Amino acid sequence: MKRFWIAFFLFIAAAALLPAVVTSSFWLDFLTLTLFLALLGQGWNILGGYGGQFSFGHAIFFGTGAYIQVILQSKFGISAWTAIPFSVLGGIIIGLFTGFLSFRYGLRGSYFALITLAFAEAFRILATSAKVVTNGGQGIYISLNREPAATLSRLQFNSVEGYYYTALILTAVSILLAFWIENSRFGAQLMAVRDDEDAAEALGINAFRTKMTAIGLSGAVTALGGVFYVQKFLLMDPSIAYGPTKSIEMLIVPIIGGLGTIFGPLVGSIFLHGLGEASKIVTSGLIGDRPGLDLILYGVALVLILALLPNGLIGLMKGEWRRPGGKKAKQQTPEAGRDA
Repeated sequence: MKRFWIAFFLFIAAAALLPAVVTSSFWLDFLTLTLFLALLGQGWNILGGYGGQFSFGHAIFFGTGAYIQVILQSKFGISAWTAIPFSVLGGIIIGLFTGFLSFRYGLRGSYFALITLAFAEAFRILATSAKVVTNGGQGIYISLNREPAATLSRLQFNSVEGYYYTALILTAVSILLAFWIENSRFGAQLMAVRDDEDAAEALGINAFRTKMTAIGLSGAVTALGGVFYVQKFLLMDPSIAYGPTKSIEMLIVPIIGGLGTIFGPLVGSIFLHGLGEASKIVTSGLIGDRPGLDLILYGVALVLILALLPNGLIGLMKGEWRRPGGKKAKQQTPEAGRDA
């Protein structure tokens, strides 16, 4: 526990001081989106990492939170701050709705993954068809704030730093939530259900209620990510809200960083965004502009990580990897080698 607080405060201190060092708007925006993706990844990690329920359609929570936020502001004139609780509540309700239809009938593994994917696609079609509410494929917009005095009240900042610090606060809250899960009775029950649901129920754990709580929390965090996206980009359309891109990003980030770990989504997000940007720079510097080649390098690196690091980058930090033959290995310390 002491190690967590040291790591947490070091991260907060370093991240808070970064804008004083990084003055480029491009790189500050890069860091902002990295924190944003870490927030979404943590939302997925609550259900997939700690609960073992792999969702392929987590965009359903992101899109619902985003759409409620943008509709309440643009259609009803409600302030950004007032709309946030409704957006988060929408994510929770959709999470409980999805969880009830899935967990009540015992859907697990690939069946649960596919039904979440189906739900996300159904909501995408619904958002495209409900033109009166969502403006269909054209998307719905929030008017740009042109009053400097109303920056905070409308949650529209005149500089990248405002969005950066907002993303930092939200990411910090999600990390604290993951810490609570790891050290709470609920978290112990959730991880027991993940490891062996039948055995957990035999010990008296209500697996259905535990998974419902997890998907509700996951929906809330992911919907909060949708709120941030809307406030930063001031628009939302069905393909952004419920398309597969966001679901895939949320899925990959914690897997790369480390499933069921507190800092795994953050580490995975830093690596993925850094890898994507580095691959663009390398390919353009060596052979010029070759669209798509950076994505090939990106994909190769991901495959290697998934193949050799069963516990992600957090596992690598602990000296764990998988040998090419398929067996797991753990790096030995000099003391361990002498004891052997």
